[in-house]
Order: sequence, then structure tokens, then C-alpha cells
Amino acid sequence: MNNEANADAVATPVALMRQRLSAMLERGVDAIGPWGARRILRELQQVLDPAVSEVEGGRRAAAVAQWYAGATPEQRRECWVLMSEHFAPDVAAIESAHAAYEAVRGTDDEARAELRLRRAFTAPRTRLLQRFSAYPGGVRFLVDLRAELLPQLKKDKRLIALDGELQELFSTWFDVGFLDLRRISWDSPASLIEKLIQYEAVHDIRSWQDAKNRLDEDRRCYSFFHPRMPGEPLIFVEVALLREMAGGIVPLLDEEAAPADLDKATCAIFYSISTTQSGLKGVSFGDELIKRVVEVLQTEFPRLKLFATLSPIPGLRAWLAKNLDARLQALPARARNELARELGVAQVTAADLQAALDGVALWPEKSARAHWLLTAAAHYLARERSEGGRPLDAVARFHLGNGARIERINWLGDPSPKGLKQSYGLMVNYLYDLKRLDKHRRELARGTVPMAGAVQGLLD
Repeated sequence: MNNEANADAVATPVALMRQRLSAMLERGVDAIGPWGARRILRELQQVLDPAVSEVEGGRRAAAVAQWYAGATPEQRRECWVLMSEHFAPDVAAIESAHAAYEAVRGTDDEARAELRLRRAFTAPRTRLLQRFSAYPGGVRFLVDLRAELLPQLKKDKRLIALDGELQELFSTWFDVGFLDLRRISWDSPASLIEKLIQYEAVHDIRSWQDAKNRLDEDRRCYSFFHPRMPGEPLIFVEVALLREMAGGIVPLLDEEAAPADLDKATCAIFYSISTTQSGLKGVSFGDELIKRVVEVLQTEFPRLKLFATLSPIPGLRAWLAKNLDARLQALPARARNELARELGVAQVTAADLQAALDGVALWPEKSARAHWLLTAAAHYLARERSEGGRPLDAVARFHLGNGARIERINWLGDPSPKGLKQSYGLMVNYLYDLKRLDKHRRELARGTVPMAGAVQGLLD
């Protein structure tokens, strides 16, 4: 680049600051105030100051976090923009390092040039965020900051890079090797049980008695913890120990049911997995949680042979509403005639089925309409894809991505209002066959969803 271009690149942050301050004054809203914006920018720059130690940098970061805690939503957004715009990579340095790399490709100097190019791409913003982790509450501060930031990304594209760098840092900081697996029982601190009640996202915990039922001796509940967020669970998994694979959630949540005989338990059912930190979206450790829990359970209960989930199908009803006519037309004439007979119409239409679905809880399990709904669910789970080519249903995407297979679709597995609203009461078992997890992942990568013969039969 020539000297004029270099001068423009250096001046860009100053120009951006002037533009932002002018815009704030023009709209008559002094969100932070021009001098306040300069002060916050100066304090962020002082956090990043390479001349100070990590301890001092962390102390300065803590001071910024203290200001942030009392800031208004508008002030916080302005702070995000300052972090995004004024701590970006040096474009001139990137172009220079890229030119140097291209000039020495294929020579002994290529590795050194590659390292320089990598360093040029590292934004000062990354180092700034790392400084926040140096004080005790810094990791929690950044997780909470990202939780606030995520809903704003669609409206303000300038924040995308900041979000991406936070996610990359979290993927390293929250690697499962750094996480501590703990069992949550009725003897655990009340604050932990309160968090379980608060964050349960699959089957609401209605009372302390309900919580106690889920933490009794024939149950297990585990959570991951991070050493820099003590006492704050990252994800919960609830497990029932049974003699056979469960097909419905009602018996598992029955507070009056007799405890299962642990000496005869051969099956571990994972019936609820709930994340707790929205700021860690995109950071995956749920699959490792299941693996670690399986290892712990196998040690405590050697008789356990089968590990499966009892999972919701959260997107089924919404998907079916958009594809009802297509699923009806996909039926052979004989099946459509049987549906028409059950519904009391001459020729069944999508409108007929939509009206009948309101009474799905009363349908006989062996009826043609129940079979049609199970078939539609099998198609949704095994055939429907997102834009990225992955299973459309979020829960299916998670378990199939972990190497599980679709084992069974259960009729009225969850007849609660929530279950009916999500999936007309259907639930699914995903089987974790520990010897075939890698095989199933390879199949999924090739576009084939692993499934048991009974599910394949629905599709056939």
C-alpha cells in the first residue's frame, strides 16, 4: 500500500469515533455523552496497555466491568460498538503480512511468514477480552455480556466480529477438559437445586417435591461447572434408572410412583438436558456431558447396558402445519382412503386432518391417523434438513450429531399441554450405542440418518 493509503488506515479509528459522536449529537440522544464515550474508550485502551502486567490489566478490566454493571442498555450498546470498531485488526498489517507470505511460499521462510500473517489477523479486541478473564469475575462478566449481545446481532452487523471472538475464546476456555462434573442430589446446597428448578427447560419443575422426586436415589442429575464460575452450573442432565426403555414422560415425573429397584436397573434414560448460560450459545459440551455421565453410571451400576434418551420433538407441530398437504399427498391411495373412512369424509383434505389433530389425545394408537402422524414424525426427524444439510429438528440435530440413532417414536409420550403444542404429544428415544457412535456419525456425515428398523419401517 502507498503512504496515503497507510495514513487513511491509521486515521480510520479516529474518523469512526468522530462519526459516532456526531451521530449521537445529531439525533439529540447523548447515550454516553461525547466525553463519556471518549472516557470509556480510554479506559478500554488502558486495559489493553501492553506496558502493564496481567494483574494490573485485570484490575482495570474489573473497573470497566463495574461501570458496565450500572450502565443503561443504551450505554452498554455504545460500549460494544467501541469495542468492535476501535480494536479491530490492522488492515495494513494484514495486507503487508499477506504479501510477504505470498512472496515466500514454497521456500524455507514460508512458516515464519505464515506465523506473521496469523498474528496480523489477531485483533487487539481478542487481547482486550482476554484481559477481562484475569480478574475473578471476568469470565462470568463476558458470558453475561455475550448473552445481552446476541439478540442485537441482526440489528447491528458491526457487532458480529465481537460476538465471533467471544465464541472462539469460550470454545477454548470452556473445553470439557477444564470442566468439573458433579452430581446434584437432594443433599446438595439449596442454591444449586434452585438453579435446577430455574433452568429446567424441557419439563418444568412444579414444586420442591417435584424437584426431590427427580433427585431421589433411583435418579441421577449431573452438571458441568467451570472453575472461574464457581457455583454456577453450565448444563444439567437428568437421568432415570429403569429396567427397560421408557416410552412416556408421565411415569418418570410421577411423584407418587414407587422407586425403581436399582439392583435390577439395566437402562439409563436421559430425559432432560438443559443449558443454563445463553452467553455460551454455540459452545458445545452437551455431548461430552452425556459421555462422562455414561462412564460414571457404568462404574456405579455395571448392570446398565442400554443408554437412551426420552426426548421431545419441539419443531414437529410447526413444521407439519406448513407441510400438511404434502404429507397427505405422499400417502398411497389406500392409506388416504383409510384416513377418509376414519374421519368420516369422502375424500380427506389437509383441512380435515388439521381439524382432527385438535383431538389427537383421543386418537387410538392403532388407528390409521395415528400411524399417519407417526410416519410424518419419522419423515421430519430423518429426512428434513436445515440449510446447512443437518437435521432440521434441534434436538435431533444434537443427539444424532453425537452419534446416537433414532430408536423409537412414542405415541403420546408427553400428553401435557406443552407436549401437545410442540409435537402432538409424540416423543422419541435416541439410543446411544457406545460401540457405534463413530459409525453413526460417519453415516450422518454422508447424509444417512441412523435409525432402528421400526423407524425405517414407518418411512417405508
